[in-house]
Amino acid sequence: MSFHPGHALHAVHTSRTKPEMVYAHRSPCQRNPLIERCTTVEDSRSARAALGVELARSAGEIARRWFDTSALAVESKQDGSPVTQADREIEQYIRAQVTEHYPDDSFLGEEFGETAGTSQYRWIVDPIDGTKSFVHGVPLYANLIALEEDGTIVAGVINLPSADVLMHAERGKGCWKNGKQVRVSDKTELDGAYVMATWLEDWHPDSIVDLQSAGAVIRTWGDAYGYMMVASGQAEAIVDYTTQAYDLAPMPVIIEEAGGMFTSLDGARDFNGGNGIASNGAVHDSVLKIVNQG
Repeated sequence: MSFHPGHALHAVHTSRTKPEMVYAHRSPCQRNPLIERCTTVEDSRSARAALGVELARSAGEIARRWFDTSALAVESKQDGSPVTQADREIEQYIRAQVTEHYPDDSFLGEEFGETAGTSQYRWIVDPIDGTKSFVHGVPLYANLIALEEDGTIVAGVINLPSADVLMHAERGKGCWKNGKQVRVSDKTELDGAYVMATWLEDWHPDSIVDLQSAGAVIRTWGDAYGYMMVASGQAEAIVDYTTQAYDLAPMPVIIEEAGGMFTSLDGARDFNGGNGIASNGAVHDSVLKIVNQG
């Protein structure tokens, strides 16, 4: 059996019952026969990519059990950002599964840092991207998983459990949203283009004025939700002035496999620079020029 990126990518619907660890008794291999060690899959990258999709699904189930529940306790990290038991539980679950199936792989997570491995692969995980949205009952939070091979992102997953959207991509195999292949928009002008922003507070006022003067529509549908919209052709660009590697790690492969472009704000093909811009490619330089002023 060969791996096909469009298979089995529908979002999971779960009822909001008592928060608890899900699938602790059932590994992803028992639900997806495409994962290495469970079948005869030869391609170790694709096997890991398949595991990433299943882990994102399970992460979404955990998140939905906690979402909008009065039992959710919120703490503040040293940088002032919120963290919840759901964040920690999801990352611990993903770490445990990766360690079980690929013990030699490295792992970087937002909540528990980095564990070095000896293989050429590194997993990069944000258990809940958009924790502020999550704790305020806004259903635009996401579970993010990326797979890095020899320093290059080769697979990525955006799971938006409360929006019923699961998007993933693998190098050379396209970008898929709920089982259907998607592409960026073909819009070539800023006039009428939708430009997303995670934080408008970071923007120079002149950049906002110039984008609007060019006819662009600015919306704050940010975080992973905005990148999903760009990849699926619902928006033309998203700009992040300040962010972390685990927030951006899946975006290069997802955006590029959808036919778009991802760079840092200095134009480098890098997700580690603390900022990023994704676009349909056609408006990339125009948006980049405007947002870099000031």
